[in-house]
Amino acid sequence: MVSSMSRVADAFWRAAAYCFRPRVIALSILPLLVSAALAFGLGYFFWEDAVAGMRATLDSWRLIDTLLGWLDHVGAAGFRSVMAPLLVLAFALPVIVVLSLLLVALMMTPTLVHLVAERRFPAMEKKHGGPWWKALSWSLWHGVLAIFALLISMPFWLIPPLVLILPPLIWGWLGYKVFAFDALAEHASVQERRQLMRQHKLPLLLLGLVTGYLGAAPAAIWAFGVMAVALAPILVLVSIWLYTLVFAFSTLWFTHYALAALQEMRDARAEVAKPASVPPLVEVLDPPAPAPLQPPQPEQGPT
Repeated sequence: MVSSMSRVADAFWRAAAYCFRPRVIALSILPLLVSAALAFGLGYFFWEDAVAGMRATLDSWRLIDTLLGWLDHVGAAGFRSVMAPLLVLAFALPVIVVLSLLLVALMMTPTLVHLVAERRFPAMEKKHGGPWWKALSWSLWHGVLAIFALLISMPFWLIPPLVLILPPLIWGWLGYKVFAFDALAEHASVQERRQLMRQHKLPLLLLGLVTGYLGAAPAAIWAFGVMAVALAPILVLVSIWLYTLVFAFSTLWFTHYALAALQEMRDARAEVAKPASVPPLVEVLDPPAPAPLQPPQPEQGPT
């Protein structure tokens, strides 16, 4: 049996190679256009109100007001004007990430899974254990849980080590739940999907953790500080594009791993269920006649 780590590495290189296929690149454009349109539409209608509300909230907190007064005293008065927009962008970023993931799951994942199955596992039986409505509800529910976890963990991001641990862990958990389900939805039955996700939980969580760090990497482009507010329209578009590419690669990685594990599990099950060697039916119904008994030879007396 192929080891889990070998299968993880094999699926990684296969997913990376598939990302350069023209079909995959073309598929990434549609989620990018839809999520960018939604982001800019929401920003056009709600940006000013969101910034005003955030500024009013900050002014009502005595600790924040004291901090801003100290910044004014040390010559960083300009930070007061950009703090509210920066916080609005910080709260909007998790929503953008989850939105990109859901759009990739809806618009790209079925085609990517079909592409991998068609090229690597053309004879694999489809048992349709996860219809589209169940996959959608599964993704939405875990997406909401991930956003909630990110929001309540934000105060801990001020602690330097935790900001490098908590967001990737949350994205990794979300990727494990969504990508593994989507990769197996069409080909595995409900029982097979549950068995695979239980037996391969650690490798799948490893895939989710690595893709979680990959998903957190695009957030680094917001490290421009004050300049991020002026460059927000461009940075939002670049972020969405990067997230779309990361999630497309993650889908391919999970799909290659999960379908290979499913094929191996079915092969092992078929080997166990293979009947033992039995004689042909003709021999059972009409066994060959026994050989005739030979009469005993008379004993030779002494001569």
